[in-house]
Amino acid sequence: MNNPEKRRKLLKTCARFFAISAILALIIFSYQKTTVKEAAYFWQIDPELCIACGLCETQCVLPVSAVKAVHAKEVCGFCDLCGGYFRANVKELTTAAENLMCPTGAIQRRFIEEPFFEYTLNEELCTGCGKCVKGCNAFGNGALFLQIKQELCKNCNECQIAKVCPEGAIKRGRKAYFKPY
Repeated sequence: MNNPEKRRKLLKTCARFFAISAILALIIFSYQKTTVKEAAYFWQIDPELCIACGLCETQCVLPVSAVKAVHAKEVCGFCDLCGGYFRANVKELTTAAENLMCPTGAIQRRFIEEPFFEYTLNEELCTGCGKCVKGCNAFGNGALFLQIKQELCKNCNECQIAKVCPEGAIKRGRKAYFKPY
């Protein structure tokens, strides 16, 4: 084989290699682009629309809902008579279970100084029922709201809770798209 034939064969091999590499790179790039694009959107609850109807607790496809109560400490009054912690119109104001808003005991209360208390939420106990949110909002504070925890959510293509939400408060958007404050 003479020198020009070797050169031609080498050039054909290199051209094929670069063509195959370019095609593979395009396939990989387009796959990553669609995967990143799909992953950039999450199911979120718009706190301005949510009425804490209780359907988040019962309609999620998970056995325990991915919806959890969130405490916005920036706007919390740390009140002694917290509407999200205590039920309204109780006979005796004690921390007995029958006087508390949360049916699972997910809200803990700790004395800070007179008349302030710190409230913390235990996500593992929270079922997303929204009773605490409804109680907090009844007094106009709004320090408690419901949100879908992304680390728990299956990110279903069609969210079951969104289908039944009476206010249309559950929408697919960019992470942290809905900011309560």
